Amino acid sequence: MIEAYGGVRPRECVGVGPRERSPRALTPWHGVNELSSRPSDRSGASRGISPRPRGIYTSLAVLALAASAAACSTEARSASPQQAGAPLAARTPVAEFFVDTSTVRLPIELPAQLYAEHDAVVVARSAGTIQQLDAELGDRVNAGQLLARLESTDQSIALAGADASYESMTRVAARTRLLKKGGGATAADSEQVEFQLRQAEVARRKAQHDVELTRIVAPFAGVVTSRLARPGRYVSVGDTLFRVTEPAPLYARVRVPEATGRQLRVGDSASVSSGVGSDFPARVVHAAPFIDAPSGTRELVVRVTNPGSALLAGSTVSVRLGREPRRVVSAPREAVAADGYAIVVDNGHSTLRPVTVGRDLGGGRVEILSGLSVGERLARAPR
Repeated sequence: MIEAYGGVRPRECVGVGPRERSPRALTPWHGVNELSSRPSDRSGASRGISPRPRGIYTSLAVLALAASAAACSTEARSASPQQAGAPLAARTPVAEFFVDTSTVRLPIELPAQLYAEHDAVVVARSAGTIQQLDAELGDRVNAGQLLARLESTDQSIALAGADASYESMTRVAARTRLLKKGGGATAADSEQVEFQLRQAEVARRKAQHDVELTRIVAPFAGVVTSRLARPGRYVSVGDTLFRVTEPAPLYARVRVPEATGRQLRVGDSASVSSGVGSDFPARVVHAAPFIDAPSGTRELVVRVTNPGSALLAGSTVSVRLGREPRRVVSAPREAVAADGYAIVVDNGHSTLRPVTVGRDLGGGRVEILSGLSVGERLARAPR
């Protein structure tokens, strides 16, 4: 219809397609000029036919230009994604490994608490006021070393009186023995004097012991792990003043299930871990000769060989000993990243999943504690 009313054709679009073209410019009056110069219009005027109004040709030319612009827009929208700059899809990692189960013989791990064989609370053995302190928390002390002293004035006076009585009775007994030999004293007199001498000696020893009770001393060599004594404080008999603990050796008491406990013997090796990243060698030193029927366990005592300064009495530790078969979830080491993640591939999609790794099972596989299930496919983790 456009050709019938002027022969105006849409021009080729600029900038679309593999090559850009530069057609001559198409103005809104171009079609009008062509229509006004056609022979048919002139011939019609000569035959007496009135020509079409000029405004109609102008409107048709504008419509032709609009159609041409719409065609250019449609062609630009139909361009391929590569021409439009659309990003390519990321490549899915290739699944190279599988999560599986493994049967391994691993040591049984049991919680325990370290203790020292020599661990004593030092109490007041006599009533009195604390006169001086000679040890502080954390001090290393030797057996019999003075820790504190109670006021001992009364005890010292009693000891001086007992010493005087004993010395007097010693002289009386010596004279009585001489008189008995010369017939100047009877046997009964001599026996009475000897009895009084023994009584004086007992009184003297008791007074010495009372004085000794005012001295608070360490029962054995160790470390002062508690100090409750305060200078000037009055204490009664039995009040706790200090606690002294031998730093080594350290022991741990565990109850092992019957199946594993039957295989363990005194002298078997073990290991102790305190959660600080180090294992300490240990050895079984005591074992119960029977299985405890209510619990189905056997009690064992292990001794830490060289605890050093990293282990302290009272610490909670894990004791590993014996061997028992266990089925665990495992995965290749190459499939688990160093920071604890694995790439799980499922139906062409990959997922980054956090994983908790346990023991090294050998053969390039590690134990998976959580994060993965048996049968899942894994890609090689980046290193």
